[in-house]
Amino acid sequence: MDASEEYALQSKLLLEFTNVPSIDSAWVFKSKNEDRSTAMYSISQTNLLANNKRKYVLFSHIMRNDTNPMNFQWSPFPIQMDGVSIVVPSPSGSKLFVVRNGENGSPTKLEIVGQSHVDKEIHVAQSVHGPLYTDEWFHGISWNQEENFIAFIAEESPALKPAFDDNGYKREGYSEKDSNNWKGQGDWEEDWGETYSKKGRPSLFVLDIASVEVRAAKGISRSLSVGQVVWAPASSCGRQKYLVFVGWLEHNGFQNTPRKLGIKYCSNRPCSLYATLCPFEESDVDNAPVSDDKSESALVASNLTPSISSAFFPQFSKDGKLLVFLSANRAVNTGAHNATNSLQKINWPSEWKIDQHLEITDVVSIVMCPQDSGFPGLYCSSMIPDPWLSDQRTLILTSAWRSTEVILSVDVLSGNVTRISPENSVYSWSALAIDGRNVLAVSSSPIDPPQIKYGHQVSSKDQTCTWVWDEVNNPLMTANKKVKALLSYHEFSILKIPVSNPTDDLSDVMIAETHDIISLSSKKRGTPGFGEEALQSLPGKVGSQDVQDCLTALDYVIKEGLIDASKVAVVGISHGGFLTTHLIGQAPDRFMVAAARNPVCNLSLMLGTTDIPDWCYSVACGTQGRQYASESPSLDDLRLFYQKSPIAHISKVKAPLLMLLGGADLRVPASNGLQYARALRERGGDVRIMMFPEDIHEINIPQSDFESFLNIGVWFKKHLS
Repeated sequence: MDASEEYALQSKLLLEFTNVPSIDSAWVFKSKNEDRSTAMYSISQTNLLANNKRKYVLFSHIMRNDTNPMNFQWSPFPIQMDGVSIVVPSPSGSKLFVVRNGENGSPTKLEIVGQSHVDKEIHVAQSVHGPLYTDEWFHGISWNQEENFIAFIAEESPALKPAFDDNGYKREGYSEKDSNNWKGQGDWEEDWGETYSKKGRPSLFVLDIASVEVRAAKGISRSLSVGQVVWAPASSCGRQKYLVFVGWLEHNGFQNTPRKLGIKYCSNRPCSLYATLCPFEESDVDNAPVSDDKSESALVASNLTPSISSAFFPQFSKDGKLLVFLSANRAVNTGAHNATNSLQKINWPSEWKIDQHLEITDVVSIVMCPQDSGFPGLYCSSMIPDPWLSDQRTLILTSAWRSTEVILSVDVLSGNVTRISPENSVYSWSALAIDGRNVLAVSSSPIDPPQIKYGHQVSSKDQTCTWVWDEVNNPLMTANKKVKALLSYHEFSILKIPVSNPTDDLSDVMIAETHDIISLSSKKRGTPGFGEEALQSLPGKVGSQDVQDCLTALDYVIKEGLIDASKVAVVGISHGGFLTTHLIGQAPDRFMVAAARNPVCNLSLMLGTTDIPDWCYSVACGTQGRQYASESPSLDDLRLFYQKSPIAHISKVKAPLLMLLGGADLRVPASNGLQYARALRERGGDVRIMMFPEDIHEINIPQSDFESFLNIGVWFKKHLS
């Protein structure tokens, strides 16, 4: 088969996987009938021709009775949401907030949609704010319980730029446009790195639905970027409305210098919970006497968590008596970009004052070294909008547990943590939404497309409750049917493999097997889901401990006769690319072919070009590296970084390498991979380079992602045949 035929065959196969839709989020609304509720799903699907994602919503009715715990009735067709950035329903489900972010300076459009028509349409000019944040970190859109205000995070209006004409300088902020003048650049402003370049400062705004007026929250320091806003419970008198949000310090560079280090995938950036008055409540304060100190303090955002260095994902209990949140204190204090989380709570007073001190108590503490297969600690990258069961004390979380993701219930009063997704499951599970006492979820594995599940509790004779999960027949199963058939020849399991050091715990290895291909993924030391002690064992030992783990796993499956040792390929992305290029250098005779997407190849080069230079010090030097981290590293530091890098072993590489790079990557800039590939080529190595000029670290533009994986498949087939 020639190359063009191979491309045609593999692209046809890859298209089947690309067309599988995914569930981005879901909400469940109660009806007057206690046995009936309505679920709304936000769905996305890759559109390769348009090079974007189609977005649509799908609805189902959920009916329950004593004999049948659930019955789903689905709407006949999805509703496509062209040009929509995000949708968020109101708490009652009677209204829908639709956001259409403006591009290239055009206004952002906000819509309030009722059950039969558009109630309000607001065009927000760039002079008020820019596009709304819809990412998983700064994103925050919150309806108040009365459904007359919506708080959200949007880009601050761009700073005024100097203007020039043929006579020279005009003046800063000159807005008149004609062919005889142009705008200058002005001062450069820091951004939050990867994903966030060219975005304005995340700022807090509130929409008054009745008047369609948008106001910026006041009293928030310019040194804070804000996100994840929620409404605080109204006081018993119902007068003042407060907003609680997360604020990230913008001065978190080396030695406390003013720099925004990259925040994408980095939970180790200091942050706190703050509270501020709703901007539409300011009239009472404005009319207060000037000498009233309390009226002045009411305009300043109050730090609710000054005693800890990290607090995010705030959630109020349904009765408004508790504020719970996650903390990445260990990540901030050690420098590890993702460490074990803790869950904290604050007893929220019914008559809280903005200058009132609040006590923070632990709900779930850090787990250093879990026993056997016991609870390893919390590793949560997100939290669903309303995570509470109807008992008002049980929080539902999705968290890593060894090599999979599981669903946990946390009793926030007792601190008890229970794994409610099946304990014997090797699938990964993720909570979508809560339906009273029940949970709507999705599960998947390397050989099974996502499936919707519905979990409910069943009481036994001894009065204990167990969770039962039913598979939900749904329209998405039709789209997944062909992919499921293609994967039906595969088998999947997770093996426990003894590591070389007898003092260490076992390492998990994920195996997906078909007739002639085995996918092997080693997970243990330095990976979330195994306890804090295991995670913190990797910093300072990269390029050795992690490489040895991979080789130990490879040795084991070869010894067990699970793979052909003469046909081993290796592929990795980011740190996985770091391991890929390390492995083909340190064990050149073990791998027949390799591919790396945006790999870390040279830490000494990366230090001065990445948005996360602190990571270079952390992985190379361990936790003590942060003490002497600098933008101007010493020769000893540079020497150490080089020794820890794959490029130090480049002279031994034998495997053909496919290098895939994103030209707009700020995390591991393309210069890192290019230097390695050119150096390999200089030594006579077989290397192919693909550059995707507009892509960031993830290479997630649909056409780029498709072409990237297609070429990996063809490259492997060529060199393994």
